[in-house]
Amino acid sequence: MSAHNHGKWGCACWGPDDQLGAGNLLTREKRLAALKGIETGRVYDLSHVFGADSPYLQPNQPPFLMMMWATWRDSIRRRRGMGARNDAGSNVERVEMTTHVGTHIDALGHVSKNDRLYNDVPAAEAMTEWGLARLGIEQTPPMITRGLLLDVAGLDGGPHLAAGRAITPDELARAATGLTIEPGDFVLVRTGWGQFFGTDNAKYLAGSPGIDVAAAKWLTAQGVAAIGSDNMALEVLPNPDPTLALPVHQHCLAEAGVHIIENLALEELAADGVRSFCLIVLPPKMRGATGAPVRPVALV
Repeated sequence: MSAHNHGKWGCACWGPDDQLGAGNLLTREKRLAALKGIETGRVYDLSHVFGADSPYLQPNQPPFLMMMWATWRDSIRRRRGMGARNDAGSNVERVEMTTHVGTHIDALGHVSKNDRLYNDVPAAEAMTEWGLARLGIEQTPPMITRGLLLDVAGLDGGPHLAAGRAITPDELARAATGLTIEPGDFVLVRTGWGQFFGTDNAKYLAGSPGIDVAAAKWLTAQGVAAIGSDNMALEVLPNPDPTLALPVHQHCLAEAGVHIIENLALEELAADGVRSFCLIVLPPKMRGATGAPVRPVALV
């Protein structure tokens, strides 16, 4: 498997002003190769429907709220008052949410290691009252590349791994048998935990299986551009070391510049035995946001 060496704050070859991180590996050649690999045109939607019933982590995440700002009745009445005669009714809602609800991607400025973000950017300088001045989600490029599914859900003999179960580099390597992880690939890890999203939120949030730091470093060392999983935080929760909080996020985002995609829907992909595919992820360019909901699709 190809090696890709990261310095303390990502690859030094990308320069002191870099905000793309491992997104630099999403080259035109990588994109073309992924698109040329499509044979049947089958599309797998890897996102969950999200709304007021979606799981959210307290205390950092408030609940998703949506209310109607204007309805067809209101609109017709207002437009009549402005002289319109054709009774055009429009419905418009207002949404309040964090950008980390449902299937979403983390911006590189989402998590710091001490007071430093990716590329040694001081967190105090990057964060403003209006969001991130650097490393916000708007810096993330359109992502079209090869995706690889590493299915570890059945490692312990059941349909899913248990909460608090750490996935090791060796277990990922075995799941990748027959695949070659290459720079610019997205690796998606299926733990089976995604079946509880929206069906048993209390269980989904109480903990989850996930990769540990060693497994994250094993993946970033091979130059992956992003890592995703079918759980709330990618990493194992609670961490086996109770003195650590979000160490996988610190490594992936702050050290390696590798994006994280969470709450993926991977059941259909796994059921069909699809392990390699063209993956398209298009983060909205929401200035200064620390993440954004996305709708990843796999094409085969």
